[in-house]
Amino acid sequence: MESAHLLSGSKKRVKIHPHTVTAKYATQTPYSPQPGIHTHFPQPGDEGYDDAPSFEDFGSFLEETSDRKQLTESKRWPLTLFGSKDKDTSHKLQASGGGEGSELGTKAVKGSGKGVGEQLASFGEASVSASRLTWLGLLGAALAHGCLIVLTRLASERFSLGPLFLLLVRSVIQLLSVAVPLHRAENPFGPEGYRLRLLCYGIAYSLSLCCAYLSLTFISSENGSTTWRLATTTLSATLAFLLLEEKLGLADGITLASGLCGLGLVLLPTADESYEDAPVDPVTFWRGAFGWSLSALAGLWMALALVGYRSLKDRVGVGTALFTVSWTGCLLTPATLILLQEGWSWPMSLPAWSLVLGLVACSIAAFLGMTHALTRLHPALVSASQSLEVPVAMLLYLAALPLTPTAPEVVGNLMIMLSVGWLVVMKLFPSRGAGRRQREEYEEILDSPIK
Repeated sequence: MESAHLLSGSKKRVKIHPHTVTAKYATQTPYSPQPGIHTHFPQPGDEGYDDAPSFEDFGSFLEETSDRKQLTESKRWPLTLFGSKDKDTSHKLQASGGGEGSELGTKAVKGSGKGVGEQLASFGEASVSASRLTWLGLLGAALAHGCLIVLTRLASERFSLGPLFLLLVRSVIQLLSVAVPLHRAENPFGPEGYRLRLLCYGIAYSLSLCCAYLSLTFISSENGSTTWRLATTTLSATLAFLLLEEKLGLADGITLASGLCGLGLVLLPTADESYEDAPVDPVTFWRGAFGWSLSALAGLWMALALVGYRSLKDRVGVGTALFTVSWTGCLLTPATLILLQEGWSWPMSLPAWSLVLGLVACSIAAFLGMTHALTRLHPALVSASQSLEVPVAMLLYLAALPLTPTAPEVVGNLMIMLSVGWLVVMKLFPSRGAGRRQREEYEEILDSPIK
């Protein structure tokens, strides 16, 4: 490997060898008394010393081209299903390096003339605006999830529409989302090399919905949705750490723990459900146990789906993910109906069809907001923000039915709202101390001679 450039009228050719480095100088007047190849390196104070390649450059080159680095990378833990974060980042940089490199370089050169405050302000404004859109979508998704719980119960009680039938209609209508990847000239089944992982994501998401909707046959929708969210948040934090090596900060962990405590308070049995003074029917007990188990299993599948899409966020768009969930749901939901021999009643009135269409609209809005947030946030944070669906559903129930909530339900819902609100405040309004520390670190980098 040879590189040639001019140094004040003399041509310098540097030949890099894996083990030795030799420098050859050919001037206008050959060097005497020993012309030709010699091993002379410029010393401090000599002309051209600053432009000569340093040993650090040679060391980095040898490190990048040596077999030791390749062997070290090959010995890393191969995350075959979800992939590693370093690998995905390298693919992303290679994909965007061709066309965006010159633009980024130009922006860097232009931005170097700005002050530190201006650069930090521009970076902060872009980050905060994107974070605001993300959290706005998450809060909208939580509101849609709360409406979804109420509409599902309303369809079951007033129109005798089974939960699995509603899930099937929802999956069939959502097949229209295939237009999004087709419009972008993308393969609706995902890019080559990632289709198996995308298929696993779709199956996990559809199995979660099947288990969650099936549990509504055995337990109430409030208990089912709360258990589902509790299991999803807990398991997504664990699986993201084990499979993606993504950790939660201390403040995030404390906030999530307080939200989980609120969900636990909501799940406390009421006086009517305690069965203290009445004998327990074994059939009723095991039906309830089966429903609770299905809700917890739905949380496990949903946590796997969230972590799975988190690993595919740079390769698979939201439209492709929605289509994958839809067609896998169209296959798994009828199979579940046949396996359980559960029939359905077709909606025969206009109000029934309006309710079904509203349910589909809420499900699509919730999916889009939650899936888009996975491209920027930790899966556990996304799931924890959706815990707001429980207070939303309770408020909608109180507006429609004259029911009095119990003290644990009120305290639990308040803890959920406070935890989600504090989480949003921490992400959108960082402390002044953190901003000052970030500014000092940035100034230190700019003042450093090594950049």
